[in-house]
This record gives sequence, C-alpha cells and structure tokens, in this order.
Amino acid sequence: MMRVIGISSEAELFTDIPEKFRLNEPLDLPPALSEWEAVKLLHELAQDCQNLICFAGAGYYDHHVPAAVDHLIRRSEFYTAYTPYQAEVSQGTLQSIYEFQSMVCELMGLDVANASMYDGATAMAEAALMAHSIQKKRDKIILSITVNPHYRQVLETYNLGLRIPIEIGPRTSSGMTDLDSLADLLDDRTAAVIIQSPNFYGIIEDLAATAAMVHDAGALLIAVADPISLAVLKSPGECGADIAVGEGQPLGNALSFGGPVVGLFAAKQEYIRHMPGRIVGLTDDIEGRRGFVLTLQTREQHIRREKATSNICTNQGLNALAATVYMSTVGRQGLREVAEASAQIANYAFDQLVANGIEPLFPGAPFFREFAVRTRGTARTVIEQAAKRGILPGVALSRFPHIDIVDGLLIAFTEKRCKDEVDLLVDVLKEASDA
Repeated sequence: MMRVIGISSEAELFTDIPEKFRLNEPLDLPPALSEWEAVKLLHELAQDCQNLICFAGAGYYDHHVPAAVDHLIRRSEFYTAYTPYQAEVSQGTLQSIYEFQSMVCELMGLDVANASMYDGATAMAEAALMAHSIQKKRDKIILSITVNPHYRQVLETYNLGLRIPIEIGPRTSSGMTDLDSLADLLDDRTAAVIIQSPNFYGIIEDLAATAAMVHDAGALLIAVADPISLAVLKSPGECGADIAVGEGQPLGNALSFGGPVVGLFAAKQEYIRHMPGRIVGLTDDIEGRRGFVLTLQTREQHIRREKATSNICTNQGLNALAATVYMSTVGRQGLREVAEASAQIANYAFDQLVANGIEPLFPGAPFFREFAVRTRGTARTVIEQAAKRGILPGVALSRFPHIDIVDGLLIAFTEKRCKDEVDLLVDVLKEASDA
C-alpha cells in the first residue's frame, strides 16, 4: 500500500501535522489489567469522588430522570440501532422520532420540528444559517449578548468560513437585552435576531416585544428556550418567534460530563424546506394503514453538498428518545409541576440569600429558576470552599468567554433541590462572604 501511494514509511502520512503536535514515543500507560483488577481499581477511585449537591446550571440542569427512561432506551432495538438508511423498514425508530417532533412542536408552539440536533448550541448556529438562507437579500445576524456565551462561540466557529456579519446587541444594567439599542442595530440588512429567554443569567426576556420590533424591520426572530420553562411561560411561537431552538438535556437526559445531549429545533411551516437535519412524517400505505416515512433530509450521502441546506447528517436518536419517554412519563401536568417546583425553590433561595447579605447581580429582574449573585472574592474560590461542605454552589461567570464579571456566581435550581439543601447553600455562601 505504501509503495502504491508513494511513501516509504507510515510517518510520512502525518507530515501535514506540525512536529510539536506529534507523539514520537509510546503513550505513558500503566501495565494492562485483568477485568477484575480493572473493576477493583474503578471502585477504589469511585470512593474518592465527592457526591456534591448540585446548584450548577448555565445550560445543563440536575433534574430527576424517572427510572422508566433508562429502562426503555436501553432496550436492544433502540440502544443498538443505527441511523435508518432504509428508513421505512425502521418503523419503530421513525415512530419514536415522529412522537419526539410532535412534542417539540407543542413545547415550542410552532408548526414543524426536526428529528433533533447535536445540542442546543449547534441548533442555534444552524438556525442562524437557516435564517440567512431564507432572507436572501439580507446578510446580517444580530445576537443578544445575554445568549449563552458557549452558544455564541459555536456560532462564531460555524461562521469562520461563511463570514456572515454578526453584531452583538448589548444588555441593560438589569441583565436583559437592551431593546432600545437593538432597535438601533436593526436595518434592511438584518436577516435575523437571536434572543434567549430565560437568558444566560436566568432572566425572562420580553419575547413578544422583541418579535414585534424584529418583524417591523422585516427580519426573523430566533428564540433560544429552556424546555422546562415552557411548561409555565408562553411558548416562543405564541410570542411570535419564527424559529425556536433549545437544549433538550433537562428532558430525561442525565448530567454526564457535558454530554451526550440533544438539540431541539422547531420553526413555522413556511420554512420547512430550509430546516436542517431530517424530518419524519406520518402517512398511510396503499392498504390504508398508518405508517411513518423519512419525509425530508437536508444532507446525506446521496445529496450533493452544494445542494444541502445544512451539513448536519444525523440526529441524536437515543437522547431524543429519552426526551420522548420523559415527556410521555411526566405528562403535561407533571412537566408543569417540575417547572413550578424549580421556580418556587429558586425564589425561596433568592429571598434567603438577600436576607443574609448576599447581593444579587441583577436585583428586581424576573427570573425562572436561575439567577446570578455577587461574591466577595472570586467565585472560583467560593466554589472550592463550598465543595468542602458537600455543595457545588453554582458556576463561576468568569469561566465564560465574553463575560467580564469575575466575582459572579450563577446558581440554578431544579425540583430535586429541597429547603434543607438551600439553607445549607445560604450558610455556605454567607460564611464565604464573611470570610
């Protein structure tokens, strides 16, 4: 093989990789272990792990996952299935995707949803490209600075080759998008505006007012939503959004070192042919029986790249199935109860923290189940101190790009948090503040 392709050594295959990045000696690995020795070692390592009470959020949340979710998604017909290339043979897979799409449409208040995206960040980036392709005579995207900074990074990565002009809409001192400044940025070049609600700081934005302003300028509105919040807040569709995306991790997908997760993507019917990913549809066969079909695909081996509306070739099938099982299990009322419990414990915590001298970063701003507080000293130091008391008290804002708040702590609450845990959090933060 080397002779045919004209090389004399395997190393020549890697000449394009700079020398400083190449590994020129064997990996520094310990001797191999037997299965039993490996299990024993893992048990020993697990003993050293701390089981912290989790108040971290910033896009991923510690919600309860019913036992039914893991039990069902681990069935072999789901767990081992690959993407359906001969799609109509895989009726069970197509049905689960169709049910997922239907539930996402209900959550988002929009007409059509796809089979899922990789995560919320790629869903938002794909939505921006979709809006850009719809608005052929407009080339500018406006992104609110209150959108999750990691989502902004992914959009910037997507845009490296495309070079779509992206302008950043500022926020007010209350942590919300500055709609007056947004109005000044809107012009006849604006293809779309992207806004998140609840935003990165947990604050509920005025989507309806934003939608009216954006549509008056002839642009599209892309809303980034928290699916749990949609059980108690108006949906993006009700507020006038043209495209809605979000991170589906809170829907039955446990925290797992950042993934795998699942992106949600929905839009108005008129934009269906611009949507990324794949869409499963419901039909009748020649005998009148209900059946499921792969209705639209934007990019596969048989679709030429230059004709594709997206480079997304697949969907997070197993994670989307987990979200489907979760939503089916808890139901409409159960999802509302999860949202209400999260909001109630968050409001209790907010009041207790303020009463004990902890300063909120954005006092008076309406929030759902997440808010930011100011720490005395760096937030990372506070986190290290709190870990000794068995608490992960939140996420340091200083770790995120494009945010200049070094003493800010973003704290999130779910239905799993109880009054005793919140009281411990208050004690820990007050102790750190006094110190």
